[in-house]
Amino acid sequence: MDSVRILLYSLIFLLSVFGNLLIIVVLVANKRMRTVTNSFLLSLAVSDLMMAVFCMPFTFIPNLLEDFIFGAAMCRIVAYLMGTSVSISTFSLVAIAIERYSAICNPLKSRAWQTRSHAYKVISMTWALSFLIMTPYPVFSSLVSYQKPNNITAHMCRHDWPKDQLKQAWCILLLLILFVIPGVVMITAYGLISRELYCGIQFELEQKKGHSGTKNGAAATISSGIDHGDGCYIQVLKRPNSMEMSTLTLTTSAKVDRPRSNTSESKLMAKRRVIRMLIVIVSMFFICWMPLYSVNTWKAFHPPSAHRALSGAPISFIHLLSYTSACVNPIIYCFMNKRFRKALLTTFSCCCQSCRPRSFTEGDEDVTATGASVSKFNYTTISTMGPC
Repeated sequence: MDSVRILLYSLIFLLSVFGNLLIIVVLVANKRMRTVTNSFLLSLAVSDLMMAVFCMPFTFIPNLLEDFIFGAAMCRIVAYLMGTSVSISTFSLVAIAIERYSAICNPLKSRAWQTRSHAYKVISMTWALSFLIMTPYPVFSSLVSYQKPNNITAHMCRHDWPKDQLKQAWCILLLLILFVIPGVVMITAYGLISRELYCGIQFELEQKKGHSGTKNGAAATISSGIDHGDGCYIQVLKRPNSMEMSTLTLTTSAKVDRPRSNTSESKLMAKRRVIRMLIVIVSMFFICWMPLYSVNTWKAFHPPSAHRALSGAPISFIHLLSYTSACVNPIIYCFMNKRFRKALLTTFSCCCQSCRPRSFTEGDEDVTATGASVSKFNYTTISTMGPC
């Protein structure tokens, strides 16, 4: 079991450090990548890197050795940085969710305030609030000595609260501000984004059906002189000139039908991918953090039973699951983005001569997802102008 834990912790640690360092280098080195969304992603990458460096080794090694060997000063510092990095990472995920909701569901209003200066202010407030919230950790953290069964004196870094009620109140506070409220905000924001994208998908499917219906209706007009294809039941007289125009229109539309169909299919597939990605983001947040916050709440209200059930390997794997978010976030938010992958190749083109610098703009997800709002606007405009 110890060898399995060492292997998993080492793998997650290396992936977290390497992945977040790549994101930091790419976003800092490329000026064109300095967008509003990427500013939040940079803050997320820094906080996840802090989590990997200050949380994983100082949690796993004492758990494996059953002794905190780093001293009293490191006990306070590590406890403070652990809580701060987790808080910054969570608040960054919430800020990204709110920013994406505003950009996709309210694109016109969001352009007035979604600037890099505004993003920098939000990031600064996020970091300041996180350092402020976690001030009880260095105050109440201490190194405590205890005797092992083999009469060897060991140490543990623990939070020594003056009263049990204070400890329980602190645990409930963290549960609310770092798990429940962020989870609700992310579910709401990404749920509304998914609904917007789904409406765009349905509208484009209806457009495709209407386009094919229009062609069939035009063909029927040539033969019968009556068009029922659009549901408006407009009487069209059969005239030679109208037949020639219809034939010309059908001929012209047949030439552009194939590229238009391909573009529509690619947009539909891209929107479906975005919806699946949003579901993965919310699911991974709850999978990674729900066990840890549940265990902390259990330990706060009934320590003896929690210690008997979770000491050793179980609590170690629960911590590992929460630290997995530090290596999952770079994959979900950056490496799944085509533009970021191009920027990555451009940044390290000096090491790979076959890779040439390529131009890139803001992420594909931004353009693709915003298309739902554009489709909705076009549908509203066209429907008010038509005879139906």
